[in-house]
Amino acid sequence: MNLYEKLLNKEEKLSLIGLGYVGMPIAVAFANKINVIGYDLNSHKIDLYKKGIDPTREVGNKVIGKTTVEFTSDETKLREAKFHIVAVPTPVNDDHTPDLTPVKAAAQILGRNLTEGSIVVFESTVYPGVTEDVCMPILERESGLKCGIDFKIGYSPERINPGDKVHRLETIKKIVSGMDDETLDCIANVYELVVEAGVHRAENIKVAEAAKVIENSQRDINIAFMNELSIIFNKMGIDTKSVLEAASTKWNFLKFYPGLVGGHCIGVDPYYLTYKAEMMGYHSQIILAGRRINDDMGKYCAENCVKNLIAANKTVKGAKVAIFGFTFKENCPDTRNTKIIDIVRELNEYGITPMITDLEADADEASRLYGIEFVDINAIKDIDAAILAVAHTEFSNFTVADMDRFFGSGKKVLLDLKGLLNRKEYEAAGYSYWRL
Repeated sequence: MNLYEKLLNKEEKLSLIGLGYVGMPIAVAFANKINVIGYDLNSHKIDLYKKGIDPTREVGNKVIGKTTVEFTSDETKLREAKFHIVAVPTPVNDDHTPDLTPVKAAAQILGRNLTEGSIVVFESTVYPGVTEDVCMPILERESGLKCGIDFKIGYSPERINPGDKVHRLETIKKIVSGMDDETLDCIANVYELVVEAGVHRAENIKVAEAAKVIENSQRDINIAFMNELSIIFNKMGIDTKSVLEAASTKWNFLKFYPGLVGGHCIGVDPYYLTYKAEMMGYHSQIILAGRRINDDMGKYCAENCVKNLIAANKTVKGAKVAIFGFTFKENCPDTRNTKIIDIVRELNEYGITPMITDLEADADEASRLYGIEFVDINAIKDIDAAILAVAHTEFSNFTVADMDRFFGSGKKVLLDLKGLLNRKEYEAAGYSYWRL
């Protein structure tokens, strides 16, 4: 009987290392089919899960309360499992080089508790070669076992889109890879238990790693193109959204839009690819050019806020500016790598300390990571400018009357970064309206 059959018969367990926005939904999905151990270093997070509270809001408290996942912060529990999935974040350092600290630490923890006959699958986004050249030696060193003989490895990049209720683990085809055919078969069979869309068997581990890193690099480049168009069209006095609506009537026009590119995928993954390229002696041109454009968009938005304040005869220094939304994307509590902080910091340079409101955001996380304290939306009054930064549902439904109550006297300056509102309606109401 192979490992897949033992998992099905509940003679063996699967472990999930890293229970964040990606790992936790995976653990919950597998728990509907097999026995699952959910491990995370963060004991506070584990306590919340045990109480039936989902801080990520990815599956909800009701599902967490009913799941059979055995949540733990005790690493020795990993010894009870034979199939391990590592789903920890892979951020970048301030100099945009890959920070492999979390995945290395996860490999060390798992290695200390790895048993003979195990399969380890990494899901963290990495540059090609990390699984075999970085993680595998750590597993061998910590466990004293030999890869290929005592345990096997594979890679299956995560494709979960936080906050997206349509494109979920079950509905997105899963790329799987293994160090040999036997391992690949087992990994593919295990994932097919929960992925209704099926799996794609990559030729090898490096192919799977490369596929993941280019998916988000492609999106990043396309958004950078839209951002550059937005800068050009704003100088021409042309509404970018109207241009894109017209152009998208052609069947093969790619529907991307300008915006702030944050989060822990699109704004990060391209740097993993370009870092590896540099190691091989190639300096990226298109990818890094796109990154530069997207990294500067927060500053660009803040500068346009200042320009519009001046045009509205408002005093810039000490101006009352409210920012609506702080998360890296809509209807999601995650503030990690949000680009809204770039707007905040640039406004600070002009002597503006903006008020920020966001009911969706993880307030503790925002305070810990950025020193940001949110204000109640009802406390926002007599402002000079409003920046609609995130397309949360509650902001998308704003009417002119809703917006009016936030402003004081004089010209109302509104920056609608996501193009949520009707431009003509607000301009007719006397607003100075600007959007990307």
